Amino acid sequence: MTELAPPPEAQGSMVEVMRGWIDRLKAGDVGSLPVIVALVFITIFFSVKTNIFFTAVNFNNLMPQMAGTAVMAIGVVFVLLIGEIDLSIGSVSGVGGVVVAEMQQAGTNHNFGGVAAIVLAVAVGALIGAVQGSIFALIGVPSFVVTLAGLLAFNGVILWALGVQGVIGIQSNLVNNVANYVLPKDVGWGLAGVVAAGYAAAVVAGLISRRRRGLPPGNLTLAALRILGMAAVAFGAVAIGNHSRGFQFAGVFVIALIVLWSYVAKRTTFGRHVYAVGGNAEAARRAGINVARIRILVFMISGAMAALGGVVFASRLNSVDLTAGSGTVLLDAIAAAIIGGTSMFGGRGFVRTALLGALVIKTVENGLDLLGQTDAVKDITTGLILVAAVTLDTISKRRLQQAGR
Repeated sequence: MTELAPPPEAQGSMVEVMRGWIDRLKAGDVGSLPVIVALVFITIFFSVKTNIFFTAVNFNNLMPQMAGTAVMAIGVVFVLLIGEIDLSIGSVSGVGGVVVAEMQQAGTNHNFGGVAAIVLAVAVGALIGAVQGSIFALIGVPSFVVTLAGLLAFNGVILWALGVQGVIGIQSNLVNNVANYVLPKDVGWGLAGVVAAGYAAAVVAGLISRRRRGLPPGNLTLAALRILGMAAVAFGAVAIGNHSRGFQFAGVFVIALIVLWSYVAKRTTFGRHVYAVGGNAEAARRAGINVARIRILVFMISGAMAALGGVVFASRLNSVDLTAGSGTVLLDAIAAAIIGGTSMFGGRGFVRTALLGALVIKTVENGLDLLGQTDAVKDITTGLILVAAVTLDTISKRRLQQAGR
């Protein structure tokens, strides 16, 4: 499976492109359209209900609120792509927060500094994922059982590690800046330009590569619209952020991770093997893919992203305590991946859906908070959105099968 050739509906005139897009929708391939429509509706609804919602200050508050969930959801996307589940990510995120807090403490024997503390936390998460993935892939214990045990065990590890201390303050400015640093306004504009130029370069490089290989280049008008759309989003987001203090680094951090893991998923042999295993593990095995190795690596990614998400949560609070990784952390991350459009049945989805899903969940929570609603209302609303997303995924899968896709 290669990404060099554009899909048939991306070739020919714009009329043919639109016709192909409509045919895909009729066949059940809705992609990210529902979640984008939902985001627009949510934004309009809360903007009407409260004049505080659509402001630069609230926009900058929303980014660090959704960052930890989005980072964790990236790992969940990979696990869902192979048709499995990881229930331990909430506790693993707490372990990541505890590790980074312990390792950055000044005046201790293990004061590693901010960068080393973060790297160590991520490494611990990856190691946890490797152990759990090996039990699942090599021994055959269902991932549900293995990671459920991990959820319980690592929650115990958090309680044991913090002990009577109960809370550890984050003293490292570098760690705290992950979720709280605000970019200077000029730097924000510069990054928007880099993002827009980088995306344009990637699109043009793809067109040139296809032409060199003798493949149809795709619709040039559509390519130009994609470039303009990305530029509008990049500069628009920075413009909104700069109306307040400036664009939040947390937003840049999440976008960088989305770009990195999107490349891994869609442009590398490993990524193609992940989709193959999720589509049909037995067929992938017969094609020579080391299915066990792919599964272990996927759970390592899940563990690493969970721990990194825990670092973001600890950074946002400037501390870590006995509640690290608890509450709705696990469910929010899984819900973000599913609501964003990644299929629970394996083989279908994109890493970018982690960001879209996290935006939906945290935008709803943020809006309900501004309206003074209780946690009960927020949980009920998130649950209903999740049920709607899973229902849509099930219907979409059935229609795609009927269409022979």
